[in-house]
Amino acid sequence: MTKRILIIDDEAKLRGLLARIIQLEGFEVLEAGDIRSGLKILEKTDVDIVLCDVKLPDGNGVETAGTIKTRYPHIEVILLTAYGNIADGVQAIKNGAFDYITKGDDNSRIIPLIYKAAEKVDLNKRLNSLEKQLGKKYSFDHIIGRSKRFQETVTLAKKVAPTDTSVLLLGETGTGKEVFAQAIHLAGRRNSKSFVAVNCSAFSKDLLESEMFGHKAGAYTGALKDKKGLFEEAHNGTIFLDEIGEMAMDLQAKLLRVLESGEFIKVGDSKITKVDVRVIAATNRNLEEEIKNGTFRSDLFYRLSAFQINIPALRERKEDIKPLAESFALSIGLKIGKKIKGLSPEYVTTLENNYWQGNIRELKNVIERSVILTDSEELDTGTLPYELTQKKASAGSPLSAFAMNSVEKLHIQKVLNYTRGNKAEAARLLEMGIATLYRKIEEYKLNQNFPG
Repeated sequence: MTKRILIIDDEAKLRGLLARIIQLEGFEVLEAGDIRSGLKILEKTDVDIVLCDVKLPDGNGVETAGTIKTRYPHIEVILLTAYGNIADGVQAIKNGAFDYITKGDDNSRIIPLIYKAAEKVDLNKRLNSLEKQLGKKYSFDHIIGRSKRFQETVTLAKKVAPTDTSVLLLGETGTGKEVFAQAIHLAGRRNSKSFVAVNCSAFSKDLLESEMFGHKAGAYTGALKDKKGLFEEAHNGTIFLDEIGEMAMDLQAKLLRVLESGEFIKVGDSKITKVDVRVIAATNRNLEEEIKNGTFRSDLFYRLSAFQINIPALRERKEDIKPLAESFALSIGLKIGKKIKGLSPEYVTTLENNYWQGNIRELKNVIERSVILTDSEELDTGTLPYELTQKKASAGSPLSAFAMNSVEKLHIQKVLNYTRGNKAEAARLLEMGIATLYRKIEEYKLNQNFPG
């Protein structure tokens, strides 16, 4: 698409000459003799690049560059001056100008500079388009669920989103807690800033502290240079602390200080770092029970849980299984080049009768398997895992807590046997934190004697 360039210069002959040169390069050119006329053109016409003289009858081009960038961030501004000086040049760049050049001395630079500015305009447009797509993908509109209980959950999240209140998301593994966290961030006032996610169960205590708060060079062996922590990366934005229940007690104290004062000290540092961050935390554990057991701070819990949202398990919103499955089948099919038009009634019934201990994450994995295996445009039960088609228990007849614990215990033991006791690999396959796995091994008193 042809780029449109506006020249603002009170010297008519110079302006006309410059316009002809630029037109010969294939650009569309508009002209204005003063700032007021130029700004009126920008109000009515889409312009990509502005060439503006610094000294004009009704104002200063350096200040005008700031005005244009504030009103029209997508426009690149190149300033032209007869008598260049360093102070004006520095201020021009601060005001958002693409470049600052001297007439006569830098004439040979104008056309190459316009092409570079045009490339930046194209890049910014692509980035804006991607941001809009991502915003749509992670917005509340993208969250699928029509059941009453789930819609009540979405309504709660929408109400808290515009505030800066800390949010605690509760729910089983795989229910979509991070999806909710992203949607809350995007619907809030910090949506133009960073959303930073960290899984608290994925690191040891020392590594997690360094990841969250950063460190100074020499703080420990291997710390060769200063490192910015995730709280700094999320400054003015949102940080999502997943699996918060796995965090060590002494690290919880440091997190509490950040929540209360916005201050922390990096590992190996002596000075305070300040941040302004919204915190969204999530856990699949009962933190009130953890408080009783002495593994979670009550003051941190009350600070984090200013606004709690319980995300229901998939088996508790049976009517959402079909639309979720249809959405996954369509998107996965597009990725691998298969056109999936629907799901057979028997397929849907089987899905709805499953317990879904792994919730939406498990459902998506099952659908992906089906899409890969199918040779038709409709998914049928022949593509489902054997254990799914043989199950007799339904979501309408929930298993007892004891029975589910037995199922989990057996499954974890099988995975540990498969990995020959490699707990890191077992945790990866089970999609749970390593700390959670160790806790389950101890809780269920699992066999750890494996053949070499």
